[in-house]
Amino acid sequence: MFRAYRFASFLRKTFLTVAYLVFPNQAPQARNYVARRVSAGSADVSCEAPEGRHVSHTFIKNHLHVVFSTKERRRNIAEDVQPHLWSYMAGICRNQKMVSLAIGGVEDHVHLLFHLPGTLTLSRAITLLKANSSKWMNEHGQDFAWQEGYGAFSVSASNLEKVGQYIRNQKEHHRHMTLENEFLSLLRKNRVEFDPQYVFG
Repeated sequence: MFRAYRFASFLRKTFLTVAYLVFPNQAPQARNYVARRVSAGSADVSCEAPEGRHVSHTFIKNHLHVVFSTKERRRNIAEDVQPHLWSYMAGICRNQKMVSLAIGGVEDHVHLLFHLPGTLTLSRAITLLKANSSKWMNEHGQDFAWQEGYGAFSVSASNLEKVGQYIRNQKEHHRHMTLENEFLSLLRKNRVEFDPQYVFG
């Protein structure tokens, strides 16, 4: 009987140690509760949590800076069409619950800064943006298509304003830099591995 008591005490101390390691920030009574449940064989430490501490909602903050060009980098987004196209693409974002923060570009490419919701994959979001906007352009008398590829780079919350300003000032920016140089610069800045020979189709 005495040996059984000592063994039970040993088990309880062991499980208390485990509970402390798994739940270091929780109240002692919560860890004691877990240890008692485990020592009784009725709980799994890996999945136990104190009442009221479960995460019952999904929280996502996923802002992306996306860049893609026209097919063969043709300069066929006329300057007078650009505001209408950017506005239409903002509407696509809105319809897909993608919060658009900035859209801008020049004759041969576009930049977008948006929040990607958990309901969409990045590839699906890009497909929706390209397919619907190119359809809109063709319906308005343009022989238009986007290039197949794209660049997508995550943006921290503290850097949103800077990236948004960069996108809104595309016209001025491209007085001094080509699309090719800009895109390669973005790849290097975001530490994306690439072979320059295969970046542009």
